[in-house]
Amino acid sequence: MSIVTIRNVEFLNNPARFLDPYHFRVTFECIAPLPEDLEWRLIYVASPGNEELDQELDDCLVGPVPVGVNAFEFEGSAPNPAKIPPEDVLGVAALILTGSYRDQEFVRVGYYQNTEYDNEEMKESLPDPIRFDRLVRDINQKPRVTRFQIKWDIVPPQPRSAVAAGAANSAAVPSADDLAEDDDAEPSTNGKPAS
Repeated sequence: MSIVTIRNVEFLNNPARFLDPYHFRVTFECIAPLPEDLEWRLIYVASPGNEELDQELDDCLVGPVPVGVNAFEFEGSAPNPAKIPPEDVLGVAALILTGSYRDQEFVRVGYYQNTEYDNEEMKESLPDPIRFDRLVRDINQKPRVTRFQIKWDIVPPQPRSAVAAGAANSAAVPSADDLAEDDDAEPSTNGKPAS
């Protein structure tokens, strides 16, 4: 069970110029108070086959986090054009928002970003060198969300329920929460144990 669930990520400046900072609002729900900060990172992926070219655009700490729905605004710098291979500037790239608690990543939200020139003439006859001041980006609003199981070391409050008549004579039935977890198990991304 995750203590933190992302409810919404809203880009406040989309579409935008390629060199403009990213500005967005993250809304999430927390079901137990977190005494330590959540770390959020924004990563630009220009070349999916080469992690060394990934650029961490910014990170921020949010916390301590109270129970309930929380939100914060995040601004991350634009990617450094000098670190993007020329063949990877135009077209589709990825933008990834990660959330971590105690150095354990619990969520990864990925977006596709399309980058192109702001006018038809430049789209048809690509300038050489690349004119970054004339590029625009558009972030797809359908993210891919991956959740990871982590050790929160926090116990969410359990709702109190009335005991039904006859329950005093019934045998206790263990819940899934009572079963021991395998510390070596791979994280699950679909709610089912990894095999």
